[in-house]
Amino acid sequence: MKDLRIFSNLIEDKKNSNPNLDVLTFVNVLPCGDLEHETRTYRELWEQGQRVFAGLKNENMAPGESFAIVMQNHPEFVDCMVGSSLAATVFVPIDPRTSGERLEYMLSWADCQGVVCADYCLNNVLAACKKLPQIRWIWVMHSGELMKMPGNDPRLKKWSDIAHAAINESEGRVQSADETMQMLYTSGTTGDPKAIRAPYTRYDTVASIGPMIGLRENDRPYTGLSFTHANAQLISLGNILKMGLRGVISRKFTKSRLWDICRAYSCTTFNLLGGMTTAIYSEPVRPNDANNPVRFILSAGMPGAIWKDFSKRFDVELFEFYGAAEGGMMFNPPGVGPIGSIGKPPASLTARIIDEQGNSCAPGERGEIVFEAASGEPLAVEYYKNPEASKKKTSDGVLYMGDIGHQDEDGWYYFDSRKGDEIRRNGEFVDIAKIEKTIAEFDDVEDVFVYGIPSLNGAPGEKDVIAAVVPVEARLFDPDVLVKHCREVLGATIYRVIYRSCRRFPKPHLKSHSHVFATNFLWSKKTMSMTWLRK
Repeated sequence: MKDLRIFSNLIEDKKNSNPNLDVLTFVNVLPCGDLEHETRTYRELWEQGQRVFAGLKNENMAPGESFAIVMQNHPEFVDCMVGSSLAATVFVPIDPRTSGERLEYMLSWADCQGVVCADYCLNNVLAACKKLPQIRWIWVMHSGELMKMPGNDPRLKKWSDIAHAAINESEGRVQSADETMQMLYTSGTTGDPKAIRAPYTRYDTVASIGPMIGLRENDRPYTGLSFTHANAQLISLGNILKMGLRGVISRKFTKSRLWDICRAYSCTTFNLLGGMTTAIYSEPVRPNDANNPVRFILSAGMPGAIWKDFSKRFDVELFEFYGAAEGGMMFNPPGVGPIGSIGKPPASLTARIIDEQGNSCAPGERGEIVFEAASGEPLAVEYYKNPEASKKKTSDGVLYMGDIGHQDEDGWYYFDSRKGDEIRRNGEFVDIAKIEKTIAEFDDVEDVFVYGIPSLNGAPGEKDVIAAVVPVEARLFDPDVLVKHCREVLGATIYRVIYRSCRRFPKPHLKSHSHVFATNFLWSKKTMSMTWLRK
């Protein structure tokens, strides 16, 4: 019997048992506002995967060699995942917004031999590949959004030539589920991003948690998160495919149309990252907010300050989830754990809060979140070509998350901040969630993000708190009125206000990269921000 932990074997098995299920529906919001969609059945995933496999063989891709996927959430992304698994190659998802030296670095570091990209990414890809002679081929998918194919690079091929080729079914080349399926890049907020070598076993483990996160056989999950992120690709896509659910996927996240999409496609659940929860909550209140088919939201970072109000406003339950691409996870199911908690680990893991000396912290005491296998087996993470970082991440078989948290008396865990990103003022930790909630509820504010930068007074470990605000209408926005509102609600002292205009934030992963935002975005003269100094 074939090992169903191997991705292509799973698709083949589902193709044999339920070939015509419309397992994936990809939704795109047109410029006119209408919704269009394209589906994939298990049969289509298998057939398109075979075509990609044939294309990879024609490019002389050997087992273990890598190629990049640079696009939004198109059906072709999953086609490439299936084809790569059949070919025993390693795919490298890269955010389609990546460009310049960063893109060049990511393609080079992962030893990519080829690239599959959407046409709207092609200029960035070509610019990066000029200095990368190792890139032997570039497949370009026409999205209908941008450009004609340039004719001066012999490496370029049309995706349509691969996607419409004749099918000659071949057996997959993967021999063991321990082989590398993909390389997932970390955020790289403290330097160049690291590439995690992720085996098929890792994907299968996360794709098997559906029942643990509340999914039922008749659920229709939705996600607008990018497949270049582990949350969408493993938790959403993986569990949809393994459970045989009818999933709905947006080409890209859209907070203004999220509920419309859920209503149009009868979605019963979706997942969000921290910054998105505040963005959705800050949308204008509508009479039909609670009129939706969504049963629960899988949230990774719902601020405790808006937890109850969010749930009541949209008439949904909240399932809080904590985890990382490297491993480790916690669950706080609806109505089980306290509001604001990230939960408790599953039976396969144990968790602790430790101080800088590695000692377990007392309840209420802040420290780093770490995980160990309940079986006693050492946990391991392999960063590609970075053994020192790999060893540091899982020293002595313990997985160090790099997150600061605490535990209450009942054993429930809470996330406080990224290690090194704690916001402390005058010796006290600032409740940024409360600040965000207060500003988000102001009628003239479309979006808000609160974060810290090193204190201007130079006090070690101290930070000034920045509230970056997107006004509904910049021309009509009166910051003084917002300042008055905040003083009335928070009782905080605002000593300085910096005014800039801002159309949007660089989301969806903004909240994980606050210091990057501070240096690269705050001073770009595209944002209005307020510096808060507490007495």
